[in-house]
Amino acid sequence: MSSSRERAFTLVELLTVFAVIAVLAALCMTAVQAVRERGDAAQCVSNLRQLALANLTYAAENGGQYVLAQEANNRIRWHGVRRSGGEAFDPSEGPLSRYLGQDGRVKLCPSLKKVLKGTASFEDGTGGYGYNATYIGGTPANPFVAERMQNVPAPVRVVMFADCAFPRANGVQEYAYAEPWQSVDYKGRLQGALSPSVHFRHQKTANVAWCDGHVSPESPTRVGGMNGYGGDAGKWQIGWFGPEEENGWWNPQRTVP
Repeated sequence: MSSSRERAFTLVELLTVFAVIAVLAALCMTAVQAVRERGDAAQCVSNLRQLALANLTYAAENGGQYVLAQEANNRIRWHGVRRSGGEAFDPSEGPLSRYLGQDGRVKLCPSLKKVLKGTASFEDGTGGYGYNATYIGGTPANPFVAERMQNVPAPVRVVMFADCAFPRANGVQEYAYAEPWQSVDYKGRLQGALSPSVHFRHQKTANVAWCDGHVSPESPTRVGGMNGYGGDAGKWQIGWFGPEEENGWWNPQRTVP
């Protein structure tokens, strides 16, 4: 008959078993997290595709003119409407609402975690997406007149919407605009660097909806920089993608390849 000492596990054996279980659990959690992130990215692609289709449908019904990014009185933006400057935008009443499903709202990107809301933010209701206001939702000649589809010769490589966020000292908030590399004057001349807003939140890529309606993941060309709100763009993986010359893929009239 075996002794109890012979039947029992040694301390080393128990520790080995626990270590193996811990490693397997960690691998399982990593796999689950990867699957969840892929699902979130896929939902984001669907959201952006719906946004692009809404804008293209809007343009088709309005003489080929894309939705305006912002009216001069700042009470109507592409994503919502407000009655006064001190109120939040109501995203169910925006100019694209009728094209965005039953609730008429831009759907929130599920990868935009712990986003600042309410009084901690100056922008809610964009879903975590920004519009190319400089060249599509407006023009350099007039920021309060949207561009027309016929003036975008290569829509397959012109930004319409992108994953966006605005970095603050204590987090990130939604932001309505996908900022190009530089600001421009009324003649389209580059005027100097802007604070970036494209958010590379999907495994260091950002989903981008182009003016032909397709959506693709894009890797950053540059991230980083501070803004007047104490936000560190580098900390939150916020920057730009594509070529920088002539504002790159934001500018439908650029001459760079």
